[in-house]
Amino acid sequence: MDFKAVLFDLDGTLLDTLADIAGAVNTALSGLGYPQHPVSAYKYFVGEGIRVLARQVLPNDKKTPENVAACLAAISREYAKGLIEKTRPFDGVPGLLQELITKKIKIGIVTNKPQELTNRSIREFFPGIPFNVVIGEEKGRPIKPDPAGPLMALQAISVKPSECIYVGDSGVDMQTALNTGMFGIGVLWGFRAKEELLTAGAKKIIAKPGEIGDLF
Repeated sequence: MDFKAVLFDLDGTLLDTLADIAGAVNTALSGLGYPQHPVSAYKYFVGEGIRVLARQVLPNDKKTPENVAACLAAISREYAKGLIEKTRPFDGVPGLLQELITKKIKIGIVTNKPQELTNRSIREFFPGIPFNVVIGEEKGRPIKPDPAGPLMALQAISVKPSECIYVGDSGVDMQTALNTGMFGIGVLWGFRAKEELLTAGAKKIIAKPGEIGDLF
């Protein structure tokens, strides 16, 4: 396989954001008078965008459009304040990115995280990494697993889907790879289990970031 590019998911793949997301959402829920969730529960709440997250964390009898909108606004406000308090790159990720750059492999990010927060995260944690393309969630564009974002990224870097690896930690990510025609690699250091990744169509499962560099 002659791959020319690697696109990455962000949360749970490049960055361990779970504690900051859980903290922000729990603060938002408390402020709205709703019960909080343990940090571990957020492994299954995240991955489908902030709007889905706002609905999932509400009690079952409180998921009205008005409540979801209020929860979304509160989460957005709290997370923007605490975006980088506990978040860190996963071990081995910075080295992998540098290795791919050295090997002249194009790299990018396609995430369901809002674009503004995505850009801030990259500036903070990967200031020396020249990503070729960064696609976050923006109003009017479908989120993953819809192929719209990945196809936009591929067009921007002039790479065919069959020439690109997509790396992620969830079933949504693997479905995204399938829907776009990319080679999906599931990572075991993220938020979801191996079984979910395989069921969703992962072509390869890896336990360490360096295994991606070995493909080139």
